[in-house]
Amino acid sequence: MAAEKLRDLSQPIDVPLLDATVAAFYGTGSKEQRTTADQILRDLQNNPNMWLQVMHILQNTQSLNTKFFALQVLEGVIKYRWNALPAEQRDGMKNFISDVIVQLSGNEASFRTVRLYVNKLNIILVQILKHEWPVRWRSFIPDLVSAAKTSETICENCMAILKLLSEEVFDFSRGEMTQQKIKELKQSLNSEFQLIHELCLYVLSVSQRTELIRATLSTLHAFLSWIPLGYIFESPLLETLLKFFPIPAYRNLTLQCLTEVAALQFGNLCDAHIKMYNIFMVQLQTILPPTTNIPEAYSHGSSEEQAFIQNLALFFTSFFKVHIRILESTQENISTLLLGLEYLISISYVDDTEVFKVCLDYWNVLVSELFEPPQRCMVNTAVASPNMIGLQVPVMPPGMIDGLGSQLLQRRQLYAGSMSKLRMLMICRMAKPEEVLIVEDENGNIVRETMKDNDVLVQYKIMRETLIYLSHLDHDDTEKQMLRKLSKQLSGEDWTWNNLNTLCWAIGSISGSMMEEQENRFLVMVIRDLLNLCEITKGKDNKAVIASNIMYVVGQYPRFLRAHWKFLKTVVNKLFEFMHETHPGVQDMACDTFLKIVQKCKRKFVITQVGENEPFVSELLTGLPTTIEDLEPHQIHTFYESVGNMIQAESDAQKRDEYLQKLMVLPNQRWMEIIGKARQNVEFLKDLDVIRTVLNILQTNTSVASSLGTYFLPQITLIFLDMLNVYRMYSELISKSIAEGGPYASRTSYVKLLRSVKRETLKLVDTFLDKAEDQPQIGKQFVPPMMEPVLGDYARNVPDARESEVLSLFATIINKYKAAMVEDVPRIFEAVFQCTLEMITKNFEDYPEHRLKFFSLLRAIATHCFPALFCLSSQQLKLVMDSIVWAFRHTERNIAETGLNLLLEMLRKFQVSEFCNQFYRTYFLTIEQEIFAVLTDTFHKPGFKLHVLVLQHLFCLAGTGALTEPLWDAATNPYPYPSNAAFVREFTIKLLSTSFPNMTAAEVTQFVNGLFESTNDLPTFKTHIRDFLVQSKEFSAQDNKDLYAEEAAAQRERERQRMLSIPGLIAPNELQDEMVDS
Repeated sequence: MAAEKLRDLSQPIDVPLLDATVAAFYGTGSKEQRTTADQILRDLQNNPNMWLQVMHILQNTQSLNTKFFALQVLEGVIKYRWNALPAEQRDGMKNFISDVIVQLSGNEASFRTVRLYVNKLNIILVQILKHEWPVRWRSFIPDLVSAAKTSETICENCMAILKLLSEEVFDFSRGEMTQQKIKELKQSLNSEFQLIHELCLYVLSVSQRTELIRATLSTLHAFLSWIPLGYIFESPLLETLLKFFPIPAYRNLTLQCLTEVAALQFGNLCDAHIKMYNIFMVQLQTILPPTTNIPEAYSHGSSEEQAFIQNLALFFTSFFKVHIRILESTQENISTLLLGLEYLISISYVDDTEVFKVCLDYWNVLVSELFEPPQRCMVNTAVASPNMIGLQVPVMPPGMIDGLGSQLLQRRQLYAGSMSKLRMLMICRMAKPEEVLIVEDENGNIVRETMKDNDVLVQYKIMRETLIYLSHLDHDDTEKQMLRKLSKQLSGEDWTWNNLNTLCWAIGSISGSMMEEQENRFLVMVIRDLLNLCEITKGKDNKAVIASNIMYVVGQYPRFLRAHWKFLKTVVNKLFEFMHETHPGVQDMACDTFLKIVQKCKRKFVITQVGENEPFVSELLTGLPTTIEDLEPHQIHTFYESVGNMIQAESDAQKRDEYLQKLMVLPNQRWMEIIGKARQNVEFLKDLDVIRTVLNILQTNTSVASSLGTYFLPQITLIFLDMLNVYRMYSELISKSIAEGGPYASRTSYVKLLRSVKRETLKLVDTFLDKAEDQPQIGKQFVPPMMEPVLGDYARNVPDARESEVLSLFATIINKYKAAMVEDVPRIFEAVFQCTLEMITKNFEDYPEHRLKFFSLLRAIATHCFPALFCLSSQQLKLVMDSIVWAFRHTERNIAETGLNLLLEMLRKFQVSEFCNQFYRTYFLTIEQEIFAVLTDTFHKPGFKLHVLVLQHLFCLAGTGALTEPLWDAATNPYPYPSNAAFVREFTIKLLSTSFPNMTAAEVTQFVNGLFESTNDLPTFKTHIRDFLVQSKEFSAQDNKDLYAEEAAAQRERERQRMLSIPGLIAPNELQDEMVDS
């Protein structure tokens, strides 16, 4: 009964009853009461007339929760329906909210007690302002300022409103408002700032209230980054701020304001900045004497004091980023500049990730500028020669050395002392690289790492880049500091796990930055010392730490190992030693490092080196059983892949086949045994241990196939037919188990193991065909025998027993042999198409693997065997198109992207085929409708770039007249349109108007016309769609970075090109250097 009474909004709502319902929702009553209350409140929230009751509720309730509920309803209306409301309702609500705020903030006692409620009202007011101001509420800023002067608490709240407004317009507006609206609000704020400025200065000069001064400083902080500069530098504002800085209560807020000022860039006001910096430094030395041990003080400080250090780091980094050149250009400022850098280096040692990140970002900027000055200050851009491994200075064109070059050298000399201290900092705090698998846990034990920490990896990248620049600036100092620290490890004076780790990570990270001769000399000492350390140190954990560091360092220097066979051999033998070390993580790291070294030095292992009787690979194959006896199966696979890489480097075919045969002796013996026994009695293959062994043998084969490619042919030929027989037999076993045991049988460990063997078989063939060179005879040898056992088996099986790898295998085959497969496509279609579709179109969750692989197969067919699609009946083609729509409707990102790419492929191919008109007449409108549906659905933001391309394709097609037949159906649509473009325009306007009733007809028409006008200009077309998404309110108040993803990708590519030009910045293992190790 009560519920019905509440839901009836034809008369004023019963506020006590609403209070009771809200209380029941938040209360501790029974679950039923909470559920009922929740349902009632949801119904009220969804009722379009509920907002008219908000005033009544706010005036009559004492419950804070009820007030918040009412404001939530109001917020929804303001966001989505405000402009559609009648003017008097808008004005009434606007005035009501303003009055309540003034009334509550006018009285000190009530203002403090209902602060949360007032904050929420402030947010509501700012939401209204985004629609109303400046056009419909011109007097807002003057009204606010005059209200502020009536009482100190109202003034404090006005400051809070101004801060919110500034943040809404300048910080959070992207994707919330259209570009035009943002521009309009920024101009209004700028033009009316004088009143706000006067108010702030007035408060700071006369008020004695701590809360009010803090609120004013906080508001100023929000405004300082964008207000006209005259308000800062041609007024007493800076002096006032510097007066407040020494006072503890305002220190942090003032420092934040000064940081905003420090970050401002402009030409002719340098003196004010220099003056500010010098006064600041004098005050700082009183607050925090330069002799203070800042890391120590930070660890014992209160949260206010810690925030001060953090803000100090922000101040220095912001100031130096913009003004360091002005400071260094005058003699009298150099000492305060270097003192500032000393402070910053000291702050960089603070044990806090956020503080360190702030400092690190700036150090990265400074050292990169010292290494290669920004291009803008170079008259004739310095040419960075790509082969300058380890040159100290970028290569300068002749004639530049005198002016610019000497200027650069002077700068480097000025900062030499600071840079040397910075090298020490980087070496002491180096982050952990990805390759290191051995870490110290919270209990101080050395264990294998279980999860990658992305923050640490990002930090490692920046630190590595910074250290490489520092190394380029002074190789000798870098080398000296590293070797000195290493000798302290050996003497035991400075020995801790952390010290050794950070030092070795730093040594590994500068690979490629020194001249080869210096690098060789340096590494000989490093590796020698580390091997000695390993010998003299006792204790399993200690040895594991040293082992991990030796492996990391040698893995980073392939150039050195290629040039020094003796060292390479010692290192590889050391790795073989570590492969018997059972400490967690050591064997894994040994196998990974072995693979990494072999990939970069493979030729060295197949030639007979000076002083050796045979190539190393031959010696390795002889001792192989002993080397791998302690390894786990997955480590053995990595080992086999590594040896495969060696064999692949042998150019003599006969030797290569001999090596391969030797390598595969162990797995082949087991395989022959198993197949031999199975021929006598097929039951033998059903034994669990046998199935595991078969799986392991296949995985070993896959590992070798992945590194050998075409040269794996003799081995796969040997086992291929037997392997298909095992595949067929295991498949029958699976089907039988599922038929007898019902759906749960597919989850038993037995069936799972059998399926693993099937998957591995498919993976092995897939890997081999994918890596093998494009030789048609290989395709002819392997594809036909698989048609029946693999494709036929897929079609016959129950859905739960179908392997998704079948789809990816045939996608690989089509991508590899392209048009040669056209005749086989109908057969593939028949086997997989219908039955897979039935599996994946029931919902969006089941068979996730099949989904992606199915669409990848379709894409391969559309790309390489497009003519095969013409042979499909119209019914089958409709199935294909429906499945594509199904794919891009998917919320799983990679499935949706595959679907969209496939759709684009189909659209482009059909456009140039003879079936162009027929295809588009059937599918044009459906595709347009479906693409608009996903484009305006917030779950599909990542597909934005592809949605835009599809729409651009469709609108181009309609506009250019490429379609010679009408898109509309003349039978049902007697009105003859002058062109397809006119028809599509009207269809789109109708479609969007019905989908977005909150948009006016004029807005929709303007958008659609804009699309037709910008079809040939993709950036404009895209911006146009972004603005529409914001206007339609589908995309407000969310993270919209996916709409800007393409621009971000272009930026990343430019960055990679820059890094390639500086030796060492891209690690030697990541460079695709075609093995200069012959």
